[in-house]
Amino acid sequence: MISEPELVGGEEFPAGQVLAPEPAEPKPPRTGRPWLWALGGAVVASAVWAGGLYAYGRSQEGGPDLAGYGTVADLCARAELKGLVGALGAKASDVGASAENHAALDTAHCSLTLGAPDTGHGVSISYRLHKVTDPGPEFAARHEGSSWGDFQRVDGVGETGFFLLHPGDEGAEMAVLDGQVELEISVSAQSVWDEDADTGRPAKGTAKVDLSGIDTLLAQDLTALMAALKK
Repeated sequence: MISEPELVGGEEFPAGQVLAPEPAEPKPPRTGRPWLWALGGAVVASAVWAGGLYAYGRSQEGGPDLAGYGTVADLCARAELKGLVGALGAKASDVGASAENHAALDTAHCSLTLGAPDTGHGVSISYRLHKVTDPGPEFAARHEGSSWGDFQRVDGVGETGFFLLHPGDEGAEMAVLDGQVELEISVSAQSVWDEDADTGRPAKGTAKVDLSGIDTLLAQDLTALMAALKK
């Protein structure tokens, strides 16, 4: 016969009493990974700093870097054209110059003759200064997909350059992108018509000149013009 258990000291357990286990000590709350919070804070701080720096730069500069380019009143006066003059003749006359200024875009254009006034080559020069937008994508698109002819890419002049030689040595042109500026020089044969004669042929015209190698001369003159316009 199993007897009732007794407590040490002889005291019995009260009838119907159940001993409850002692409550466990609460565990300290889990903390997040401190390095993740630190990393996240660093990223946010860097982004805020970079954004503030960009905004500060834009406010200080007021737009893209124009690299020294500015408004041009008389483009032909700034263009020496030493290469073309040496090959085609001295400047005979300036046909005219024009310029327009806008908050977003400055343009200038001029024309002149190299050689004899009636039989020399006509030269046209154009300048575009983009003061707000990036001209790069449109510049490339106009020349890579031009319907005027097969432009060839030129290296070593500005950022990007394109050259086109017209059939029959009738002329040539080179366009250059230099940062926010587009520059172009074109050379073409000229014809003078006699309104009183009905021959169907020009009374005077440019003598045929071998234009092979003129791309080198155009590149030299454009490089010199870019430097002159930055002064």
